[in-house]
Amino acid sequence: MDSKSNTIMNIFITGATGFIGQHLAKRLADEGHIIHAIYRSFEKTKSLIHGNVRWFKGDIMDVESLEIAMKGCVQVYHLAAYAVVWEKNPDDFEKYNVQGTINVIETAVKSGINDIVVTSTAGVFGPSIKSVIDENSISSVLYFTGYEKSKAESEKIIGPYSKNGLRIIIVNPTRVYGPGILNESNSVTKMIKKYIKGKWHILPGNGKSIGNYAFIDDVVNGHILAMQKGRTGERYILGGENVSYKEFFNNINKITGKKHFLLKTPLILMLGFAKLLILFNRLFGIRPLITPAHVRKFNCNWETNIFKSKKELGYLITSFNEGLKKTIYWVD
Repeated sequence: MDSKSNTIMNIFITGATGFIGQHLAKRLADEGHIIHAIYRSFEKTKSLIHGNVRWFKGDIMDVESLEIAMKGCVQVYHLAAYAVVWEKNPDDFEKYNVQGTINVIETAVKSGINDIVVTSTAGVFGPSIKSVIDENSISSVLYFTGYEKSKAESEKIIGPYSKNGLRIIIVNPTRVYGPGILNESNSVTKMIKKYIKGKWHILPGNGKSIGNYAFIDDVVNGHILAMQKGRTGERYILGGENVSYKEFFNNINKITGKKHFLLKTPLILMLGFAKLLILFNRLFGIRPLITPAHVRKFNCNWETNIFKSKKELGYLITSFNEGLKKTIYWVD
């Protein structure tokens, strides 16, 4: 179904209090659709007050609340995920990201909803060690984090549903940035803000590691395009431009006209610092800002190909320079 059609639809969204989910909910609500969204913390709903958004108290682990919130809906976007940097109980990743996904899909089936878009991550494809990442890539290394591992497992459970007639599409965003909630899912924007305020001075490794950066508006468009045009059972990477850390910070310098000191930080030094943070957590309960797993991850190359999304969905991207300008204007 086309979200831009003249037909007003009831659309169910999980994760609408999150970075991407809030933007998606507002976009669809602005188009006139009625959004059914669940929340655990009422406080988080206050950042999205819209006449077309209906909030329901619920949780993806609570099937009854899902059934109530999905009633009358014809589409489902499942964006809710457990994506924290540090988790003492790794089983929570599987609990929320795998079982939670099963709960959403099963409830959709029970509710007679046939069109579902599930948000995963490009991290399931692994780093670009041998070649540029695309939807056919298979990670040549073990997953760095419990989040990536659980997302890969959740993707596996989707296969049988799509083969049994359910139209379910997976989207795999890369590193998303832009105006919006400054939570762990929007860590790139948090880094941009710290840098332009002179509070970020770390250049990972030699600065040559490549990441793929996707502007928030493009990722939201990608979700809607996947619902409109995506083929059932298929995965679509929602990315942007491939940029090294050096290029990343140099672009910010050119836009702001300011340059801040950056210290090249070798992998071994970053790992030592991350391990020290883990020790502080054990001794004093201080939550680590980064873990050894994330240090290893972000010192790898993540060069990504988005050809499939462009060809099949008509996915378009905002240039990295333009996306940075919009983001810096927002945070500054």
